[in-house]
Amino acid sequence: MLLKGHGTGNDFVLLPDTDGQYDLTAPQVAALCDRRAGIGGDGLLRVVPTALCAEVADQASDAEWFMDYRNGDGSTAEMCGNGIRVFARYLVDAGLAAAGELHIATRAGVHRLDVPASGDITVSLGAATTPMVRAMPVVSVPGGQWNATAVLVPNPHAVVFVDSLDQAGDLRDAPEIVPASVFPDGANVEFVVRVDAGHVRMRVHERGVGETRSCGTGAVAVAWAARRHEADFEQAPTTWRVDVPGGTLTVTEQPDGTLDLAGPAVIVATLTPDDRWWSHLSSL
Repeated sequence: MLLKGHGTGNDFVLLPDTDGQYDLTAPQVAALCDRRAGIGGDGLLRVVPTALCAEVADQASDAEWFMDYRNGDGSTAEMCGNGIRVFARYLVDAGLAAAGELHIATRAGVHRLDVPASGDITVSLGAATTPMVRAMPVVSVPGGQWNATAVLVPNPHAVVFVDSLDQAGDLRDAPEIVPASVFPDGANVEFVVRVDAGHVRMRVHERGVGETRSCGTGAVAVAWAARRHEADFEQAPTTWRVDVPGGTLTVTEQPDGTLDLAGPAVIVATLTPDDRWWSHLSSL
């Protein structure tokens, strides 16, 4: 069984794996996420007990379930702010977890979520940090070049403030970031315009995926950076509305610096793959 879900248009294939039997290869993930020859999605969420995954087994005492997140090209990522909400919605809807406070293991550690029986889900993403290399990154696309704010939440992001989102171009190719040493594993690039106090709009190119309709950790990175670009940081809003092509997310910075992301999570379909196609996938 497979499922399809999305958070503000950032869509995912979900693979329930309660027995820990699927050790997916990058080509298999890419085939599942292929929008023409597969199910289609920006990424894949494997739902697996934490205790059955050696890489995160040390988190099993704090979180029963591990979100094994892969980008659409099959590469791994530290976290996915939209994906973890979809993951949590599936757990509650499937009866694998109770509504309310929920803890989920990820490659970036355990994250706490508030998951109501219906409605928006909030996830705590911890505090933002900055890369080890302190150089200011410069982001370039055909026709434009800007200084960027580098931030980890915990995925790497380069946040660029522009006058118009059209300046990002078509985003078919990944924007160039120099020096590359700031983000040795690549980065998501967000292009941002200010709308009003505590309100921004963004577009994003995600590493390993391309332009997506939303990026949860990107929205958090943008809100964090926008607050620090205000003339008076102490008086700047601590809650930000972040409009993405697929909808709206809300980011709140708590007094201790931790960042909460709130937004919708929707399961849209349960799917049974054709036996012949699944057999082909298994051979990749």
